[in-house]
Amino acid sequence: MSAEARLHPSLRDEPLFAAHLFPVDFGSRTAKVERLARRLAVSAVERDRAGGSAQAERELLRDSGLLTLAVPQQYGGQGVAWPEIYRIVRYLAAVDSSLAHLFAFQHLQVATILLFGNPDQQRHWLTRTVQERWFWGNATNGRDTGLKLNPREEHYELNGSKSFCSGALGADALVISAPRGKNPEDRVFIVLPSQREGLAVNSDWDGFGQRQTDSGTVQFEQVFVDASELLGPVGPSPRTTLRACLSQLILTQLYLGNAHGALDAALRYTREQSRAWPASGVATASDDPFIQQRYGELWLRYRSALPLVEHAAQRLQAAWEKPALTAAERAEVALAISEAKVVAVRAALDITSQIFEAMGARATSSRYGFDRFWRNVRVHSLHDPIDYKVRDLGHWLLSGQGLQPSLYS
Repeated sequence: MSAEARLHPSLRDEPLFAAHLFPVDFGSRTAKVERLARRLAVSAVERDRAGGSAQAERELLRDSGLLTLAVPQQYGGQGVAWPEIYRIVRYLAAVDSSLAHLFAFQHLQVATILLFGNPDQQRHWLTRTVQERWFWGNATNGRDTGLKLNPREEHYELNGSKSFCSGALGADALVISAPRGKNPEDRVFIVLPSQREGLAVNSDWDGFGQRQTDSGTVQFEQVFVDASELLGPVGPSPRTTLRACLSQLILTQLYLGNAHGALDAALRYTREQSRAWPASGVATASDDPFIQQRYGELWLRYRSALPLVEHAAQRLQAAWEKPALTAAERAEVALAISEAKVVAVRAALDITSQIFEAMGARATSSRYGFDRFWRNVRVHSLHDPIDYKVRDLGHWLLSGQGLQPSLYS
């Protein structure tokens, strides 16, 4: 058996991860999630090395039957609660962080339609999502104000570009945002089929992590927009600002999922591949007290983050279920998510980098791809500065004032 086969449970008849450390329970969906994760795991290292767009693997996501989890049952979807969706995202991220990102952003776009669409728009777009098995992409980067929505006589027109458009390449439809004025936080959401004339999706994403998230730029040249394709009208409310909370908690799952994948892979490598250091006085690396201490510390980082992440998801679900959410209730959700995100980022960066000190030099061979976990976390952790999350927490502690809604909180 090759070294790669020994280290990839997807190629063997055994649990994908150590069951006593990372239990798997997604209820009636467990078999589907496990099957999808195994199929992604087979080529994850090779695809990370190659980069580009993983269109075949996107079809695996489509065929899994899991892209409609967030679509309410009244529109033909599954109406699954956010904590379960987030657990599935985290599990997939432990195998393939890029495809987990695309999977999660599918549900973020569905949520955007639920938050900002009127009842007719929700029914139209979400019913089509289920019936036509749509995969959604986005062009909603709030800080990028290079896209302009201009009124015409009986319609609107989009001109300009959007960057960091995860999932746009190969998507069936896009959720797009355009500023109403000079304030980037005052924006309108638009839904368009991706084949609309004048719309071009570029394959120009070149980050050293999250390499297959199709996060390139989208160009718009005199793109026709019907008035019915502008979501709403929905006035600003604490409920609509939950979109930022949903997005931030997606990122948190990706961090912790990478930590999960890195820790499990490293433990497996240490048990099966590592050699004891001559000065250790023990026969196997697993008996080395320094390696045991290293893993103990990393496990504590992971376990410290997990309850905060789960708690934040529960708080978000409770807020999601309240049609008349108050500003104070919304602030409590944002606070819980900020706490979880900061702790998860720090844990994931520590775990994904320090596993090498436990595994040793041979583990840096590119054929194993262990570095992908750190690269994925490092790239995505820069999405918005963690320092500002910590500052927000300090401000709340000193002033008692809750976190204010923004594009990133």
